[in-house]
Amino acid sequence: MRDARPCRTGLNARTAGKMAGAGLAAVAAWVPCRSWGWAAVSFGPHRGLSALLPRKPQRAPRWLPVCRQKTSVSFLNRPDLPKLAYKRLKGKSPGVIFIPGYLSNMNGTKALAIEEFCKSLGHACIRFDYSGVGESDGKLEECTVGKWRKDVLSIIDELAEGPQILVGSSLGGWLMLHAAIARPDKVMALIGVATAADGLVTQFNQLPVEVKKEVEIKGVWSMPSKYHEDGVYHVQYSLIKEAEHHCLLHSPIPVTCPIRLLHGMKDEIVPWHTSMQVADRVISKDVDVILRKHSDHRMREKADIQLIVYTIDDLIDKLST
Repeated sequence: MRDARPCRTGLNARTAGKMAGAGLAAVAAWVPCRSWGWAAVSFGPHRGLSALLPRKPQRAPRWLPVCRQKTSVSFLNRPDLPKLAYKRLKGKSPGVIFIPGYLSNMNGTKALAIEEFCKSLGHACIRFDYSGVGESDGKLEECTVGKWRKDVLSIIDELAEGPQILVGSSLGGWLMLHAAIARPDKVMALIGVATAADGLVTQFNQLPVEVKKEVEIKGVWSMPSKYHEDGVYHVQYSLIKEAEHHCLLHSPIPVTCPIRLLHGMKDEIVPWHTSMQVADRVISKDVDVILRKHSDHRMREKADIQLIVYTIDDLIDKLST
């Protein structure tokens, strides 16, 4: 892969002022990056992510291979709640917490690469399994978005020390927003990877009326997915209805910390426009949206992982100065 040079913003203050007058105040810069195959949209008055993403080859290796697990599994005991399996790497602040996607566990490509990157910097890192998933206790059919939200807050409250950067993938991106709302004193920055804010509810509401009626009667939605070995996820109707209480995109989202939203334009599960909606709804002034032209929902190819860890590195620098 060619060297990823820093990209410069293409809008001066006068142009940004004209855009603001045209009702486009949120968009401050559009930054095409030819060698990476991605483009960034910067929301707010800050300098943005690449001017915006200073390259530090001595800190950020060109490629982080999927590494063997070197941390042992521990369990967080919670009264009246399922035990959560987690792996914690101790280190400097700010720490990084990886929040996985729907039915994904803590041993995925992104989770392992992020942990290895944090280890190379000497920073703390936590990855974990939701209740009902992976090595954690609980029954999947009894899980809800609200319960998984509690899982994330338990990890932050009981395990994380000091300020944290949350990296949320898909469903994890939705939950990281809730965590930032609930724990503003501890959550210092967010990185969303294919952020699926309101995702399950939006997808269900787009179904034909007769299909929704059938799901309501059966109690299960057989949601097609090329990422499941059976080609379909069996989603409880009760989970969808409960998820409606956690939707965020209908009103301003009270998150004020720096936010970076990474999304693949080939995402067939969660359209990249969702990240643009999130950027528009959060009240933070420091928001960047980065679109990768050829990336899909998983965003786990080499260039995707490299972008994720560079973004973590950039935010660590920002929070440390």
